[in-house]
Amino acid sequence: MRYSRALLPTVKEAPADATTTSHILLLRAGYVRRVGAGIYSFLPLGVRVLRKIEAIVREEMNKAGAEEVLLPALLPAEYFQETNRWTLFGDTLMRLKDRKGGDYHLGPTHEEIITDLARRELHSYRDLPKNLYQVQTKFRDEPRPRAGLLRCREFLMKDAYSFDVSEEAAKVSYEAMRIAYRNIFDRCGFEYRMVGADSGAMGGSTSAEFQVLVHSGEDIIAACTSCEYAANAEVAASTPSEPRGPEASSVGSVEKIETPKQKTIEDVSKFLKRDPADFLKSLLYVAGSEVVMAVVRGNHELNEIKLARVLGVDEVFLASPEDIRKATGAAVGFAGPVGFKGKLIVDRDAASVSDAVTGANETDFHLLHAQYGRDFEGQVADIRMVSEGDPCPSCSKELKLYRGIEAGHIFILGTHYSSQMGATYLDEKQEKKPLVMGCYGIGVSRLVAAAIEQHNDKDGICWPMSIAPYQVHIVQLGLEPEVAAAVDELEHKLETAGLEVLVDDREQRPGGKFKDADLIGIPLRVTIGARSLQNGGVELKLRTEKDPKKAELVPTEQAAERVMALVKELLNSRTPTQGIQ
Repeated sequence: MRYSRALLPTVKEAPADATTTSHILLLRAGYVRRVGAGIYSFLPLGVRVLRKIEAIVREEMNKAGAEEVLLPALLPAEYFQETNRWTLFGDTLMRLKDRKGGDYHLGPTHEEIITDLARRELHSYRDLPKNLYQVQTKFRDEPRPRAGLLRCREFLMKDAYSFDVSEEAAKVSYEAMRIAYRNIFDRCGFEYRMVGADSGAMGGSTSAEFQVLVHSGEDIIAACTSCEYAANAEVAASTPSEPRGPEASSVGSVEKIETPKQKTIEDVSKFLKRDPADFLKSLLYVAGSEVVMAVVRGNHELNEIKLARVLGVDEVFLASPEDIRKATGAAVGFAGPVGFKGKLIVDRDAASVSDAVTGANETDFHLLHAQYGRDFEGQVADIRMVSEGDPCPSCSKELKLYRGIEAGHIFILGTHYSSQMGATYLDEKQEKKPLVMGCYGIGVSRLVAAAIEQHNDKDGICWPMSIAPYQVHIVQLGLEPEVAAAVDELEHKLETAGLEVLVDDREQRPGGKFKDADLIGIPLRVTIGARSLQNGGVELKLRTEKDPKKAELVPTEQAAERVMALVKELLNSRTPTQGIQ
């Protein structure tokens, strides 16, 4: 492709609302353009990257025995109504009506539709196992679409669904997908971790996420420094801390103390000159139809997913100031477990503080010497977020916290949807049983942004060879006949050999061409100009090579062969090579 004929609208500055690295570079390098909040057009370079990722996904899914289908994006309401997700999805569901007033929505996910297909087409144990996947556009009305392609309202996703006769057989399908996902992320050149995760609104168990490790990730991952344990911090198990404080029997009675306008743990700890770990942080949540109090140690953070699981609900919501005042009699910042009349869930570490400071359920007052078991009761459970340095629940070594972007999610759904929708099969005894399902998703368009978050420098994108829009970027310096002839000849040889080549043939200053080349991020740059030809050939430079002096001068007649060897080398490496060897 010739630059002069291509749509490659690079810009010096990205819009002010672009804050993440991938968002800025996708816009500046001309890969995408914003249409609306969380809605983007893919330009030619963006489409090429997207198709590269799709091809890798399809190859590995097919290799794992899955078959591709294509389900509709426009869905009648009746399927989600059958499983109550028409209500559960709430405002996230993009709803619409047809001309007759019928309820429809744009698909955020396709469990119901694939389950309907299965109940129509899979009838016997002889029909199983099956694994069906699609690459389809999804729609979710995100309340705060942000970060470009990382949090969109319209996005491209690969979702697969397995159907088996039993939980044991479903685990075999799950393992095949686990291997396929590792192959996909390896081939795309990602540094990632597979971590234990929560299945969320989809339901199910045996859940794992594939997290791409980046400084800007919105997810927090807890991973052991010594063993293979890794989990999303939302579900990572915390190991009980050592009991805090003196012997319980030596602690005096509860004492009320005035703490005017001291609402936060930080404020009160400074006011009383006590360590935050001596405090009990009391948070009120709405769970279903009741207001509950959750108590964690002052230096810990509450884990809302763990709390919801303990309470047996899908989700919990922070109580409003009005609900807090009604439940405690005090303003926000002064709630405490002593004397609280509602349901109380106490974290294990909070329950082991023998001489605690907590809110008094009275505005501008706190209590000293509060103690679980003596002054208040409640259900004790693990409801806190893990912290950096906590012991690993698997081997007791130290946990480290990382940031990541969720790029893929695999889990066994069980019979959650098949039971509700009557998707059954006849076993060998001709007895009717529900299909056991698995679900496996990859955010294909999200991977475009995730790759940039992980592969970039101050000058632009540094694509891995496997998903780069082009493999070779030929920069033509000058319009002299011998330069144009050398460019044409190399371009022809490379394209005949099956390589993808972008030729910058614009009449522009060399500095501008090099800046655009770095911004676009094609892995291998070949510079051909009168000076290089006079010096004996063409100049090769990897995008990831920082030192301009390490560019390689190759004789013109050997250039095609050397370029093909470098492309092959980079395709076979897991991450971009750091220099020409």
